[in-house]
Amino acid sequence: MMLTAVFALFSCEGNYNNIQKMNLKDEEPVAVGKTINLKYTDSGKVTVNLLAPLLKDYSNFEFPYQEFPEGIILYFWDKENKSTVSSDYAVQFKNTGIVDLIGNVKITTSDSTIVKANQLYWDQANEWIFTNQPYQIIFADGSYNDGLQFDSNQEFTTFLSRNNQGIQLVDKNKN
Repeated sequence: MMLTAVFALFSCEGNYNNIQKMNLKDEEPVAVGKTINLKYTDSGKVTVNLLAPLLKDYSNFEFPYQEFPEGIILYFWDKENKSTVSSDYAVQFKNTGIVDLIGNVKITTSDSTIVKANQLYWDQANEWIFTNQPYQIIFADGSYNDGLQFDSNQEFTTFLSRNNQGIQLVDKNKN
């Protein structure tokens, strides 16, 4: 009789552990936020303003990330200059610092350079943006570049483009 009771106790414990595992949903975020308006400051000045209708935080995953499934708008201030980034969907990967922007991606820099793409990656640590998707860049002087891939620092002073076409305006009076 005692042996049956011990066996039943261990059987229940095994079932309890299985039930606990079934209740843990692998795809659930640790937190969900709606109508997000985050402001990052440096020395009391706002440097970044992040706006998003929905944020899902998966920092509980082995490879943690934050997902913005309904899009994102970012405003960046460098001194008094403002740049804007928007997309229909975004994911920020915590361990790598990479932000994946997808769908109607548009960057407008403080000098009026406009970048449009279906997908862009932003490496925050290295201040580098890149894509292997079709893109268009319209520079402040009216020059433009259409292509299939590019890499650039976020100021567009170092720009590498592959398989592209465009028009470059050159001022003959500048040395």
